[in-house]
Order: sequence, then C-alpha cells, then structure tokens
Amino acid sequence: MSPLARAEGFVWLTARVLEQRRFAHHFLGGGADAVEAALSAHLNADGGYGHALEPDLRGPVSQPLHTGHALRVLDSIGRCGGQRVERMCRYFTAVSTREGALPAVHPSQRGYPTAPFIPVVDDPPGDLLATGPVVGLLHRNQVWHAWLFRATDFCWAAVDALGASHPYEIEAAVAFLDGVPDRARAEVAADRLGRLVREQRMAVLDPERIADYPVSDGYAPGEHHFPYDFARTPQSLARGWFTDEEIQASLDHLEREQAKDGGWPVRWRQWAPGTALEARPMVTIEALRTLRAYGRPIG
Repeated sequence: MSPLARAEGFVWLTARVLEQRRFAHHFLGGGADAVEAALSAHLNADGGYGHALEPDLRGPVSQPLHTGHALRVLDSIGRCGGQRVERMCRYFTAVSTREGALPAVHPSQRGYPTAPFIPVVDDPPGDLLATGPVVGLLHRNQVWHAWLFRATDFCWAAVDALGASHPYEIEAAVAFLDGVPDRARAEVAADRLGRLVREQRMAVLDPERIADYPVSDGYAPGEHHFPYDFARTPQSLARGWFTDEEIQASLDHLEREQAKDGGWPVRWRQWAPGTALEARPMVTIEALRTLRAYGRPIG
C-alpha cells in the first residue's frame, strides 16, 4: 500500500472531523467548504478559536495558539481572507501586549487542563512563537489590519535579537520571514538564522547518527528536528540552509517514520492520552504535505 493509502486508513480510524475534512481536501479532492464548516465548531463569539483546536490547550476559551492554528488551516485551503479573518485580527488586537505581540497563552486559560510545559501566567509577555507565524501568514495573504503594524515591528525586533534559541522558535521566525513583505531584509535575517541553526546543531543533518545531536532544554527525549521541519516547502527561505543531500536524507527519514498503523508519530512530550491521539492525524497530514511539496511520491 502507498503511504497515502496507509495514512487514509489511519485518519478515518482516529482523526477528528476537522482532520478528516482536511485530509479529504488535500488528498482526495474534497471541498474547502467542508473544512471551513468543521473549523467553525471551534470558533467563539470573540472571533478567536478554542475548544482544544490545538490539543495541548483544553477547554472552550479562545487562545492565540488556537487562533493561529485556525489561520494556518484557512491558509491551507485558500480561505485566508474576508470577514472571518478580519474578526480574527480584532481578536489578536484584543489579546496582544502593549507592543502588539501575542502571548503564547492568554490568562483566560487558567482553570482548564493545559500541558504542563505551557505555563499560564497573569501578565504573559509577547511571544515570537505565537506571533511570528500569524504575522507571516497575514502578510503572505495580503491581509492588512492596524494590528499588523505593531506586530510586524515586534517580530522584526525579536528575530534580530535571536541568539541562543531552540527549534520551535526558529521555525516561528521562518514562518514570519517567509511571508513578510520586505524580502531583502528577510533574506538577510534568514541567512543569519541558518548559520545559528547549524552552529547550535538544532537540525539533525545525518539521521543515521541521530543520537549524536542534542535535544533542546525542556524538550522531550528524542524530540529532534530535521531540515524539513524548518523548510516545509522548497520555496521556504530555510531551504537554503541545507544541502540537497541533507534535505533528501531528512525526507528519507520522514518516509521511514510512518508507523505500521499508517500515521506519523508525535515527537513532543505527551502528557495525556487524548492529546496524543488528536495530534497524530495533524502530524500525519503535514508529513504527507511536506513529502508531496518536495516531489516525493505518496500515492
């Protein structure tokens, strides 16, 4: 059976309705309307998204991470615009810090089950991890909103200040740089970040020697990152950080990671059975999209 056929069985067996609709849209010719309808189940009256859209945050309340996830879904189906995104921008404005940045977790999450590695504090600071991907996607889709001016300035300052870092933060920076309008500045910043990634050994360049690469502080054992994690498509600025051989070796590893049940594994820390079950179909869809983007046959 092809990787796609094996993954299809896994998705129908385990996935939420949203991921089933997304799988059908991306790989089986399904419509975008069905994806948007499933995503609407997570929409709240404030224009943000909740209801455990991002599995590591439980409960009904809107959160920046949930809403950023919703934005990525809309972008993936070509629906990143219109009144719904305008309402999302109003939500981002309402929960952002003074400098216009999004916190990783808004205090409204307090009292609901939350992954132990995501702290809930009363006055959270702005966070590049939450803000960068949102700002990058809005720019890439030519969405303009007053909030974007301050948020873009925050992201530039955060990217320029990056020194010692970790893979998820770098990936958020890449998501910002891949969409921001100032392409010349983005290319210069990406070149510097690429050198950081290699110097700090954040990417496993030889999957046959994975144990030789460090895992960042606070990450789960074995929570390594690979070139394809930074460069999800060949068009990403992060693609230039790696040689053709390194990219191909990482894609070979990604293909081998597909489990017997047809799904791909979750590498980050698993703290509850339900969250891991919900996350694996999401990871599986992204693995297939990455392989296809690089021209790998998936079936």
